[in-house]
Amino acid sequence: MLDRICEDVRTALDKDPAARSRREVLTSYPGLHAVWFHRIAHALWNRGLTWPARLVSHLSRFLTGVEIHPAATVGRRCFIDHGSGVVIGETAEIGDDVHMHHGCTLGGNSPRPEKRHPTLEDGVTLGADATLVGDITIGEGATVGAGAVVVDDVPPETTVTGVPAEPVEPGTTTADSVAGDDPDADPAERPAPTDRGDDGEPRRLGGDAERDAQKRAALAGSGAVALLDESCEDRTGAPDPEELLDAIDAALADAEDRERRLRELREDVERLQRDR
Repeated sequence: MLDRICEDVRTALDKDPAARSRREVLTSYPGLHAVWFHRIAHALWNRGLTWPARLVSHLSRFLTGVEIHPAATVGRRCFIDHGSGVVIGETAEIGDDVHMHHGCTLGGNSPRPEKRHPTLEDGVTLGADATLVGDITIGEGATVGAGAVVVDDVPPETTVTGVPAEPVEPGTTTADSVAGDDPDADPAERPAPTDRGDDGEPRRLGGDAERDAQKRAALAGSGAVALLDESCEDRTGAPDPEELLDAIDAALADAEDRERRLRELREDVERLQRDR
């Protein structure tokens, strides 16, 4: 038991740059305290002492703000950063070296006594307020972005973000990374967007070229981009209005279907929250 505690303290010191000493980690890290309480509750649960196990779990929730069902399986070196608001359901399974932040939920989606909570394989990272629902598997080394809602399996070594969560393509550039990964950088100091010309060399966009790139990004996936490409053979560069309107209508229909799916997902999550 003492070896596991020392191992957990070392993990906190390795993963949290704000941790300055072993004494600080031992006395003021509620995420670690919640894991230690859970080990006691889990041992009681496995011995058939379900009521005392639930009491220990309840005490842990009161003291740390973290709720872990006594029946859940938690591996070694699990680090709950900040801790507050984390909920881990009864049939959840957590592997080794998992790192999760505050507000994470490993919730169920079935009223029946069956495997209904997520499985996290070794080395998974969950961002703040990530919500994982149902009997899904998050593969080894995968990352779930902050605020994501995951309802399907995630392959190993994959990063997913969004609602519902979808894989992030390798090499995707976010707005924050444009200015050297500094979210506080002055927008005026951010480099202009780049594209590649016919010769394959990168070129800086500005004026009409930049606005055209923004329009193409907004229309991506709707079929309108293909129409714009076809119109490039015309000197005026103006697409046929009727065809473009049809493409926009199709994109709107896709958006309405996505909105419907998101509303259904929101209802499921709200129902899960009420059933806690």
